[in-house]
Amino acid sequence: MKTGIFPLMFCVLSICSLHAESEMVNLLRTPSGGIQPQAAVDTNGVVHLIYYKGDSSGGDIFYARQSPGEESFSHTVKVNAQPGSAMAVGTIRGAQLALGKSGRVHVVWNGGKGAAQPTIGGKQITPLLYTRLNDEGTAFEPERNLITWAGGLDGGSSVAADPAGNVYVTWHGHPPGNTNREAGRAVFVARSRDEGKTFLRETRAISKPTGACACCGMRALADSAGAVYILYRAADQDVNRDEILLVSRQPETPFEIANVHKWNLTTCPMSSASLTEGKGGVVAGWETAGQVFYAAINPKTMQVSKPVCPPTGVARKHPLAVANENGDTLLVWTEGTGWARGGAVAWQIFTKEGRPTSEKGRAEGVPVWSLATAVARPGGNFTVIY
Repeated sequence: MKTGIFPLMFCVLSICSLHAESEMVNLLRTPSGGIQPQAAVDTNGVVHLIYYKGDSSGGDIFYARQSPGEESFSHTVKVNAQPGSAMAVGTIRGAQLALGKSGRVHVVWNGGKGAAQPTIGGKQITPLLYTRLNDEGTAFEPERNLITWAGGLDGGSSVAADPAGNVYVTWHGHPPGNTNREAGRAVFVARSRDEGKTFLRETRAISKPTGACACCGMRALADSAGAVYILYRAADQDVNRDEILLVSRQPETPFEIANVHKWNLTTCPMSSASLTEGKGGVVAGWETAGQVFYAAINPKTMQVSKPVCPPTGVARKHPLAVANENGDTLLVWTEGTGWARGGAVAWQIFTKEGRPTSEKGRAEGVPVWSLATAVARPGGNFTVIY
């Protein structure tokens, strides 16, 4: 597989204001004043949503859904069984969800102060907690820690699931005996072949040493054909904080490096990333040097398009890119957010050729430790939840 290394000059230029309203984007606030919304749409058009409430170091996760034609979310269910077992501090450590076989919901998150602390090698570690919706679809099973030997969880974890019942939980941590700080960290994958009922012991995603930026998030996705994608920030030599895309073309096949987006930086930017599947394939979103980017991934060749970004000049974080049925791509991000600081949500729609359209907007009100999520709706419109 050919690795593409793209510099930062492929930004899309526009003289239009980002403060214009958009006719194609519907804004929704996270239910119940929650933060860190994460959404996905199933094959029936139902939007599945999780969000966080409570103390930032030890709160709870809630699940709700919105059926086609409904204006609000309903069927709210608490996800975690241990009170206060989730965390929101840092924004990138929040819960993530995936939809698997028959639309089953899978959720993973970093353990908060209310979570039981497992011990590995005589030391307590931060647990990586996983749960799934039960067979009846009425409640979530009690969460369980999936880390058996690769501790050092700091930045975000992720979960991916495919229609065949395979589930992948990913995180980056320390291999036993690592003394090389971030440069010695690695990406790990715990696999399930039975819809998350059981998991194999975690293994390294790749043997090549890339490091992993300790307090940066990551994202995993399994597409409808069974390919698996992992997007994360490296930390080779503690300064090469490139955004790296790993791809496994089929279940059980090795991961390969499919794309590298360079960034030389001595400190952790606490960035997040996104992976979504649309009609034409997978779309990746990430941050580099204070700017947000997206790129399309061809599901047959795994070739990655040139990165596209909004107009330069404003610091941006926490991107999410999603494509609609017409091939348009919505890129959503936050502005002004930072450590213990809220800000605004902004968005831009691009054509399938990567050109910016007049559809763009910005809205204040992103809470502390939060970000935005988005889904494509039938007919070509989008919904942004923040």
